[in-house]
Amino acid sequence: MKDTFKHQGMRQQLVEILINKGIKDKGVLKAMGKIPRHLFMDSGFIDHAYVDKAFPIAADQTISQPYTVAFQSELLQVQPGDKVLEIGTGSGYQTAVLLELGAKVFSIERQQELFKKTSKFLPKIGYRAKSIIFGDGYKGMPDEAPFKSIIVTAGAPYVPNPLLSQLAIGGRLVIPVGDDVQVMTLFIRKGPKDFEKHEFGDFRFVPMLEDKN
Repeated sequence: MKDTFKHQGMRQQLVEILINKGIKDKGVLKAMGKIPRHLFMDSGFIDHAYVDKAFPIAADQTISQPYTVAFQSELLQVQPGDKVLEIGTGSGYQTAVLLELGAKVFSIERQQELFKKTSKFLPKIGYRAKSIIFGDGYKGMPDEAPFKSIIVTAGAPYVPNPLLSQLAIGGRLVIPVGDDVQVMTLFIRKGPKDFEKHEFGDFRFVPMLEDKN
């Protein structure tokens, strides 16, 4: 588990690509320039780690395209100390970005294999979420609500009401909504029943799984 000068140089090239694609948030760019993304992938794929593409990981899931991670993170407008709920821990890469931004992260993973792997792996490389649980992302974490922001890292066929209800007033939910292709959607909670909605173009995600048990 090494992070070499070569890796650091490749990360800076990736940051330049993100800037050229329109990512402006300095905190997000700094986080992505710092996090050793290659450690989140199987060792055989090191050469793919700093290319702006999604890549397969365990349990038929993917590590999201860096641009997508940056885009979603930028929409969240994370401030240090913000309580953030992440739906879909996955490889833990997005979790690490949120932690670098100073968030207190609560994360839910639906795939047992990924949950076990990532919840052990993140602390090993110095990233400590407040809580990573194995569970149903559609239900959120009501016991820990409200959250300043919620990020969904899988394609949701609809917007789960529990997630909207667990958002603090003024809070932001970033969620890709749709079946085959998803529209990146931002909800800002303006009042108890009042939400402002913004849409930001098409993205592709693996589907968000409902509880099968």
